[in-house]
Amino acid sequence: MRSPDPSAGLGSPNRRSFLALTGVSSAAFVLGTGHPAAADHDPPAPADPFTLGVASGDPLPDGVVLWTRLAPEPLAADGHGGMPRRSYTVHYEVAEDERFRRVVTRGPALATPELAHSVHAEVRGLRPGREYFYRFRVGGEISPVGRTRTAPAYDAMPGELRFATASCQAWYHGHFTAYEHLAQQDLDMVIFLGDYIYEYAINATNLWRQGVPLPAAEHNAEIHTLEQYRLRYALFKLDPNLQAAHAAAPWMITTDDHEVQNNHADEWSETGIPPEDFLRRRAVAYRAWYENLPLRATSLPKGPDLALYRRLRWGRLAELNVLDNRQHRDPYPAGLVIDNSPERLDERRSILGHRQEEWLYDGFRRTEATWNMMATGVVMTQIDRDTGAGELYSNDQWDGFPANQDRLFAALQRHRVPNPLVLSGDIHRQVAAELKADWRDPGSATIGTELVTGSITSDGDGAETDSYGPLWLSNPHVKLYNARRGYVSCRLTPTELTSEFKNLPYVTRPGAPVGTLARFVTEAGRPGLNREV
Repeated sequence: MRSPDPSAGLGSPNRRSFLALTGVSSAAFVLGTGHPAAADHDPPAPADPFTLGVASGDPLPDGVVLWTRLAPEPLAADGHGGMPRRSYTVHYEVAEDERFRRVVTRGPALATPELAHSVHAEVRGLRPGREYFYRFRVGGEISPVGRTRTAPAYDAMPGELRFATASCQAWYHGHFTAYEHLAQQDLDMVIFLGDYIYEYAINATNLWRQGVPLPAAEHNAEIHTLEQYRLRYALFKLDPNLQAAHAAAPWMITTDDHEVQNNHADEWSETGIPPEDFLRRRAVAYRAWYENLPLRATSLPKGPDLALYRRLRWGRLAELNVLDNRQHRDPYPAGLVIDNSPERLDERRSILGHRQEEWLYDGFRRTEATWNMMATGVVMTQIDRDTGAGELYSNDQWDGFPANQDRLFAALQRHRVPNPLVLSGDIHRQVAAELKADWRDPGSATIGTELVTGSITSDGDGAETDSYGPLWLSNPHVKLYNARRGYVSCRLTPTELTSEFKNLPYVTRPGAPVGTLARFVTEAGRPGLNREV
């Protein structure tokens, strides 16, 4: 078993420094984060540099991180977005009103070519639990306006937290209409659960998004270089509905597999790429991920390693544990994604790695929150895929790590963690399930709730059900299964959680309406799902 330490092995031949792997200096990382900086003799900025929009994320009681990326030609094949290979000073403003009559803070950040001219301004000094508006300026060019919100004070008990969960946005499989509807809700936060991009070649065989031309030839290849990953983010982020969702509320983001490669596990590649080569690919993939999303400097990758798991407090109402279920997981049992190998039951196996497990359980021990959430890229609920007398599991989900699952559930019960709530995605289906103390006994105690968001577009229009429906629903703790596209909208209060599964009848063409497939209420102190709609 390898070391689970997120920073372990960085000095080994397979985990060289970030400079050696990707050719960027550590000094360049300091730039673009909102630290005082200036470019020498800034030249005039290219026209229309804010084509990829604006975003905010990782809210604290006194601040947020603000993001943009300068890209006047976002689909330039070299991945630099049409920007000259020099640095530019970008100025940000934060105001209490959308017209910026009450500006509360402003400052500079440096957009460098090393980080694809991205900006991650970590703004502090704001008031807790407040709505703010922000924008950027470079030269005479001004960005669109974004709306964000700070977290409540740590000792406050806010009346509610409104958030939505989303995942799996294959641009080529459909329009991001779900984000158009999500952006119109008055949300405090969006929690994104992985698969922000997909690494596959885009061509006539998988371009189901009607009304758009086939992308240029450089998109017709599985991506593995920094330039290709940057170009793929630019293609996805050009969608106006995705930009609107980013501009409407701060995001908390984790990854799953497609940000690097399908079904990868730490340094293991399902296509047999040697570990040293796959780590190089992971390094550039994580670098592009950081460049294109509203993340703090604490999420700067070090070579192929990314400090991803983190914790957000929403006063005393909620605590959100953002988990990393790819970098530190053990390989698939017998190298198989679907299998019931005895290796699966090895007590030492972990999907989180032991250091992340300790961090999570220590958080359980210390929590003072009414609701305790875990954001994980893959489904935690146990799903037996054999509808007969046997058992069969997906090792890509938490089912591939039952010992880790048992340790987590034991920690929840040992520390009497109030109101556990798991938020997951990955499967392109909408699922609501109850977490059971004993999966084999439907009458055993319900210790938590899991809400699985459907995909934004991945797998196209979908259907009300599919061939997997009877399989999932044969597990009695599964209370909802639907194969349409959509997201989950939630409202947390000190007394209850209301979760609404929003879905769309189609995504391959634009303009789909949104409907509420199901509404559940979970009462504080009484885990489980009570269906209202």
